[in-house]
Amino acid sequence: MSGNGDAAATALARIQTDSVVATLKALYPGLQFEIIAMSTTGDKILDTALSKIGEKSLFTKELELALERNEVDLVVHSLKDLPTVLPPGFTIGAICKRESPYDAVVFHPKFVGKTLETLPEKSVVGTSSLRRAAQLQRKFPHLEFKSIRGNLNTRLRKLDELQEFSAIILAAAGLQRMGWQNRVGQGALGVEVRAKDQDILDLVGVLHDPETLLRCIAERAFLRHLEGGCSVPVAVHTAMKDGQLYLTGGVWSLNGADSMQETMQATIHVPAQHEDGPEDDPQLVGITARNIPRRAQLAAESLGISLATLLLNKGAKNILDVARQLNDAH
Repeated sequence: MSGNGDAAATALARIQTDSVVATLKALYPGLQFEIIAMSTTGDKILDTALSKIGEKSLFTKELELALERNEVDLVVHSLKDLPTVLPPGFTIGAICKRESPYDAVVFHPKFVGKTLETLPEKSVVGTSSLRRAAQLQRKFPHLEFKSIRGNLNTRLRKLDELQEFSAIILAAAGLQRMGWQNRVGQGALGVEVRAKDQDILDLVGVLHDPETLLRCIAERAFLRHLEGGCSVPVAVHTAMKDGQLYLTGGVWSLNGADSMQETMQATIHVPAQHEDGPEDDPQLVGITARNIPRRAQLAAESLGISLATLLLNKGAKNILDVARQLNDAH
């Protein structure tokens, strides 16, 4: 089993991997699990914004090579790091129960007690996400946004020790997993395996959280149909209530001035844990889930595609095309 990150960056990756291993050990007490820490391109290139690197598998390529060579049997990822189209031969065999999907603001010690709204004019806020920067630029035009890279420890150290940033934006789930709640793609963990390795698929399939799985299928279908990625500001959020899956998606220009957002819903039955699904297992947005009824998965995928189509028909493609062009030009 592998989790991404080098010696300095493994803290969160190791915590996430350990949580999956602990669950598997409880389910399969007779099995032994070895954890191997590895570095990825995204871990190593820290002086360039994610949107400028131009590599679609920043946090997965090296891990997938290890899977392909049978050096590891499964890899734990933050689901947001996994492209909506996986390379041939790989699949997401499990999606664990999602933690908080929200972003968190962490302020420089001298600004404790402030909010983004009350930060001084031209204060610099760090983020590695074009989506976060565009959304916040629209709401807080008096602030400036700058790319900040590195693992959580590195970014928090840059915030605390340098005078460059007044605040940084991080995923709340990562802070919570590290036990740093007091400092407060998102939220869900995915386990990637070889698509034809039936034994491993069966092993990890019990980790699927049905509601999180269906929500993530809808979200990934939306992103895939929009061709959203690190180079454009695209956001998606889901909620499940009374048998209805609500999907909200939006696109923004780089400066947040132009935006488009819509919400759609669909009736989707969330099955009981480990309810038998169909015999076949074609992937949906890179995910294999044999123990979840195919009908529910297809309904979630259809919702994501429908919302993306609605936005594209209303002019989202132009906003995204301009955002890509401007991002490439800078």
